[in-house]
Amino acid sequence: MSTLLERTETADGYRASRTLPLRVELVRQLKRRRTLVMGSVLAALPLVLLVAFAIGGRPGARNGRITLLDTATASGANFAAVNLFVSAGFLLVIPVALFCGDTVASEASWSSLRYLLAAPVPRARLLWSKLTVALGLSLAAMVLLPVVALAVGTAAYGWGPLEIPTGGALSAGTAAQRLFAVIAYIFVSQLVTAGLAFWLSTKTDAPLGAVGGAVGLTIVGNVLDAVTALGHWRDFLPAHWQFAWADAIQPTPEWGGMIQGAAISVTYALVLFALAFRGFRRKDIVS
Repeated sequence: MSTLLERTETADGYRASRTLPLRVELVRQLKRRRTLVMGSVLAALPLVLLVAFAIGGRPGARNGRITLLDTATASGANFAAVNLFVSAGFLLVIPVALFCGDTVASEASWSSLRYLLAAPVPRARLLWSKLTVALGLSLAAMVLLPVVALAVGTAAYGWGPLEIPTGGALSAGTAAQRLFAVIAYIFVSQLVTAGLAFWLSTKTDAPLGAVGGAVGLTIVGNVLDAVTALGHWRDFLPAHWQFAWADAIQPTPEWGGMIQGAAISVTYALVLFALAFRGFRRKDIVS
């Protein structure tokens, strides 16, 4: 009797693991206009900076102090590092919040979420597919910017070592490895924003609410980090470690700050992802 009931509840050949394949979800997200627009914006940023340096002249030391921005035109590697520096604090937050915050909420706003679950796609499978694709697109956005910047900077300023503001230089090969480590760290540090956006996406039917909420909370974290009265409590804020990657582009890299920052970001992210899965599993889907 129990065997008969199981057969009536599950169609022959049905496999939960085969529902909503990653390839299908990836193609769906790549075809969306917001993905194309965001990719175009990130690819255009190096060109905008190139024009800005051409109009304003090459940057130089001010008050006898040289910063990373002052070395932007030294080589393609320096130009790529400067692009990461000016965008890591806010611009790279946008694609992460957009891809992770829009993924589930958009289905609810289109009233297609209940039809996906009726396909039937298990709730956990749906979230895993969407989260994996969203994180993959976020990583692709972070790779796209420095790659385009490196190509544009090399064409404009030549291929050469990465000059360090504090003195010395890294060979082109070493600089490429360090920049790869920087991109990996920035991605890990943005997992908090990804977790916030994804959790909010499972709570609301408004994609802009999830995206805006994640961006807003990230900004609040940056503001709190600027409050020096908090003292050592700031060490528990992910924003406190967002520029720890600068220690990786030194003659002798320091990994301590990056390790602490990565540990805090991953911890927050895991909690937020767990809340998203737990809440969505119990949520009544009416749209």
